[in-house]
Amino acid sequence: MTTLLSAQNVSKSFGGVKALVDCSLDVEQGSITGLIGPNGSGKTTLFNVITGYVKPDAGTVTFEGNDITNARPNVVFERGIGRTFQLTRIFGRISVLENMLVATQRDESWLRGLTRSKSSKAEVASAMEWLDFVGIARLADLEAGALSYGQRKLLELAYVLVADPDVILLDEPAGGVNLTLINQVAEKIRTLNKSGKTFLIVEHNMEFVMNLCTWVSVMHQGTNLVSGEPAAVRSNPLVLDAYLGGGDDDEVVEAVNG
Repeated sequence: MTTLLSAQNVSKSFGGVKALVDCSLDVEQGSITGLIGPNGSGKTTLFNVITGYVKPDAGTVTFEGNDITNARPNVVFERGIGRTFQLTRIFGRISVLENMLVATQRDESWLRGLTRSKSSKAEVASAMEWLDFVGIARLADLEAGALSYGQRKLLELAYVLVADPDVILLDEPAGGVNLTLINQVAEKIRTLNKSGKTFLIVEHNMEFVMNLCTWVSVMHQGTNLVSGEPAAVRSNPLVLDAYLGGGDDDEVVEAVNG
């Protein structure tokens, strides 16, 4: 397989706190890669470095072989890297469909996309197609701020998909949602992956990760601890020892195994 996205030897400190320490991660084209680890292990910071929201102190990020280290978030998005956030980021005072139409303007600034007076029929059709894909097309005319938390998660996923990125970074897609929606999101990811989309997923729900991902990387204290296929990671003694900071063995195994 071909490496599509790579972060190499990345370090980042916030004051005296070392969030990332010589951290490396490769995402192979066509994979569903999971990024797991205890709270505070640096997962979201690495996401933020990759997508331009945080500048690293050291290290490089490459996409399709091109150096994108320190590129602005809009440039990263334009290059073909889409992402969601732990806390959904949508435009609450405009409609669900209007949110989607902003996202169709991948080659424009978000502000220009937001203030455009008219979208093409093709853009509207594409937006509605993705809203239908995630199951919320019926809510297209609703003000986005009125959506439930789970519906906002689905809108944010559709918002990323309509821009047609090459790789999709999902930050806790199963967080705070019910089991039915978790299963729905997992099936959508599988369907998209079969069509050629690559995923990098940060998630605390281990059952979700182990059942969905083709490759899993474990972070601990700001660096990569172990990477491998889910079955190998699940049983790795280093993971079992570090995942909950060396807690009770039965509790650690339960956390890693979901």
